[in-house]
Amino acid sequence: MALATPSAVVPVLILKEGTQRTVGYEALRSNIAAARAIAETVKSSLGPRGMDKMLIDSIGDITITNDGATILKEIEVQHPAAKLLVQISKTLDDEVGDGTTSSVVIAGELLKGGEALIEKNIHPTVIASGYRKALAKAKELLEKYAIKVDTNNDDLLKKVCLTAIHGKAVGAVRDYLADICVKAVKKVAEERDGKVYVDLDRIQIVKKQGGSLYDTKLVEGIIIDKEVVHPGMPKRVNNARIVLLDTPLEIEKPEIDAEIRITDPTQIRAFLGEEEKILKNMIDKIRSPEINANVVICQKGIDDIAQHYLAKYGILAVRRVKKSDMEKLALATGAKIVTNIEDLSPSDVGEAALVEERKVGEDKMVFVEGCKNPKAVSILIRGGLERLVDEAERSLIDGLSVVSDVLEYPYVCVGGGAIEMEIAKDLSEYAKKIGGREQLAIESYINALEVIPRVIAENAGADPIDALAELRAFHAKETGKYYGIDGLTGKPANLFELGVLEPASVKLQVLTAATEAATTILRIDEVVAASKISKEAPPKPKEGEKEESSSE
Repeated sequence: MALATPSAVVPVLILKEGTQRTVGYEALRSNIAAARAIAETVKSSLGPRGMDKMLIDSIGDITITNDGATILKEIEVQHPAAKLLVQISKTLDDEVGDGTTSSVVIAGELLKGGEALIEKNIHPTVIASGYRKALAKAKELLEKYAIKVDTNNDDLLKKVCLTAIHGKAVGAVRDYLADICVKAVKKVAEERDGKVYVDLDRIQIVKKQGGSLYDTKLVEGIIIDKEVVHPGMPKRVNNARIVLLDTPLEIEKPEIDAEIRITDPTQIRAFLGEEEKILKNMIDKIRSPEINANVVICQKGIDDIAQHYLAKYGILAVRRVKKSDMEKLALATGAKIVTNIEDLSPSDVGEAALVEERKVGEDKMVFVEGCKNPKAVSILIRGGLERLVDEAERSLIDGLSVVSDVLEYPYVCVGGGAIEMEIAKDLSEYAKKIGGREQLAIESYINALEVIPRVIAENAGADPIDALAELRAFHAKETGKYYGIDGLTGKPANLFELGVLEPASVKLQVLTAATEAATTILRIDEVVAASKISKEAPPKPKEGEKEESSSE
């Protein structure tokens, strides 16, 4: 880019050669088009009748899903504005675990409305300001219309979970999976200072192809994807007393190179005998009357001699277990991870009703089950098809996330676009009070909220215009606030009675994320793209070299 100075017309180079610069409406139009393309991609996957996407990566791996977060994660987006939308949806998924499709669809609609207003010469800053005012009012209305729930009501939690996993590939077993989700989350939920906290990392998910989805089960304990180290050890231990070790049952090599000079063969025997004695002392400590452990789970290695003694005394042992699994085992069994066997005390020992090695599919796994008060649990997912097992995992993660959201913030909203329509109705009154150009922005925000019921009706095969007109008529009455689009028929229905419920915290995050994404993109009026680094061309060969290579 060159600029002329007042004194003399001399070009002043500001940007590096090859840099691309897009300014004004052209930059804005390009950004909005890219973001709307992303919204259009996921729009058809919204609702229980949403379609699936087949995603093929660069090495040919196939993913079949209608989960918005997975679609956005798997597609390789190039445009920076589209990347921004993908990042916001990823943050939303990490935060509340659901609502990514809705947030992207609403953001796309907000940008569409914003573009129409810009064409009417309304400044992007005014539009952004109107959108923010609409968001603040929408949050206020959402909290007003949210329904407080009793978190001890498992049936209600199950309804929230069913809403999240409805329309996934695992639809046939959704009731069964929803039961598992509710039980798992309630097991790991903790109450601190009157507030409930749920750490979903405490729920271990293990996938094994084979069997059917009905073979998926909740284990009140932990599954270790390892086998028992020695064939002579018991494969099943009842009333297990468990020791968790973060230290090897081996003779550690010295940190520095050492040389031992042996002059007599008996010294070798004494040397090896001492090694054996050290290992036996370790095992004796584990099986001593005050510890009395019959299961040893080790994060590091177990020496062959140590294995022999453990097998001899009937102790089941597993080695090289992942650190994350060790932490979950400590939470499930009540054991403490010990880093020095000499410090092992009775209070470090954990308990479980059963520890057993089982064959699952082609692999052997160790199940630690029947823990008294487990603060970590496992879900074993089975399925006849690898793609189905992966989709079941995604569905379970969505279900676990929404149940934990309700436990942490015990308010729900009616789904199917019911809450969006009720907020839109009140926002139209609010827009009249604001007046001016910002009123147009708030009206654009109302249209964006109405996109959710419209798309659900469209994906169900109904006429979206007729469905939306009927829905507006219901919401005009005081008794119609729970009416939304039934995703199976595409017609308006009382979705509270049908049990279509969503966490209020998810709706709050969806509106916030969509508005932030749209206002960020609308405020960009210039895009400066640096030139791509080009590899230097290899030096040209000399004439002699050229002739030589051609003769070869």
